[in-house]
Amino acid sequence: MRTKSVKKNKINVITLGCSKNTYDSEVLMGQLKASGKEVVHEQEGNIVVINTCGFIDNAKAESVNTILEYADKKKNGIVDKVFVTGCLSERYRPDLEKEIPNVDQYFGTTELPLLLKALGADYKHELLGERLTTTPNNYAYLKIAEGCDRPCSFCAIPLMRGKHVSQPIEKLVKEAEGLAKNGVKELILIAQDLTYYGLDIYKKRNLAELLENLVKVEGIEWIRLHYAFPTGFPMDVLELMRNEPNICNYIDIPLQHISDSILKSMKRGTTKEKTTKLLQEFRKAVPGITIRTTLIVGYPGETQEDFEIMRDWVQEMKFERLGCFTYSHEENTGAYVLEDDVPEDVKKARAAEIMDLQSQISWDLNQEKIGKTYKCVIDRKEGTYFIGRTEFDSPDVDNEVLIDASKFYLKTGDFVSIKIIDATEYDLYGEPNL
Repeated sequence: MRTKSVKKNKINVITLGCSKNTYDSEVLMGQLKASGKEVVHEQEGNIVVINTCGFIDNAKAESVNTILEYADKKKNGIVDKVFVTGCLSERYRPDLEKEIPNVDQYFGTTELPLLLKALGADYKHELLGERLTTTPNNYAYLKIAEGCDRPCSFCAIPLMRGKHVSQPIEKLVKEAEGLAKNGVKELILIAQDLTYYGLDIYKKRNLAELLENLVKVEGIEWIRLHYAFPTGFPMDVLELMRNEPNICNYIDIPLQHISDSILKSMKRGTTKEKTTKLLQEFRKAVPGITIRTTLIVGYPGETQEDFEIMRDWVQEMKFERLGCFTYSHEENTGAYVLEDDVPEDVKKARAAEIMDLQSQISWDLNQEKIGKTYKCVIDRKEGTYFIGRTEFDSPDVDNEVLIDASKFYLKTGDFVSIKIIDATEYDLYGEPNL
């Protein structure tokens, strides 16, 4: 007599949006594995968890389309269950439940224990900081804080992620040590706002002290800073960056705009003069620092003159790395009461103009690198090239160094001295300095 086989569930976690979502998915996967569940990331599985993004229109559309795709797969028997979590679910749960009912359950950004329970797993407090990383082995994100206390008028993050909550230094050091033991050599510090780190639990901006502790973690060769707010930036971090070889001479500081009238409406708490002075201080304190920023075009009330002020300033500042987004009119934000009065085609044309300008700046800066030698980490092999990065480049968003794999053999995860032999706007070509 045949016994009935019990189907083994495999949970497929799908991550949409930013690196902070990547981190959250990794924590979820670590918890599931600890409960004995079979879990994969963006592969095949009969149970699906979609970690959504709800930041701007494009991201929301991608999240909705992914939910619809898997709700349809459930309807057709291709998958058994679909769960949705993350920012979109936090922000629009009632709407989603009404419009896409063929999802088993929706969860917000702070409901990990409830999500685990729905997946037949227990939340294990002792696993704090342990997770299944989805990035290449050599780097990992370290989320040092959640949420944001800033009042920026265009931003929906506080609606989805809540108030700023810093993680204690001891916990982060322990997490970094665990990552290092697993072969991670580069930590990318992320938060909605690195600048604010520590104010809630230490009553002072404490990013420098955190870094002083992280540089002591054995095996960590690079520490990279992402998403610092310009107002109130703790300048003691720059001295540490200059003196500690493990801290990359790199900072991601989203500035959003530079016209004083737009900055005021955005509630950014700064001016063109203050921002320019801050960046000059960065470059003076850390010679050779790479500054990455992002800008928004088409914010309500942005005139051609406002745009030209920003365009001319980009030309003047010559940012090493820059991204540009068109404004997205988000419900329940401060700017939502304003008229979204810049036509979509004008927004797109302005963004294209900024990126064309940045492309030329990046070309010029990269040409200066030809003939120089840099310490590079090798992230992966792709086609006929090994792909690496310098300390001035973050994964996925910045320049890459391409090394001909038919001529040289390199090991992924290794740090190698590379001489740059050629360059385009966003890629460097190099050879090992043998």
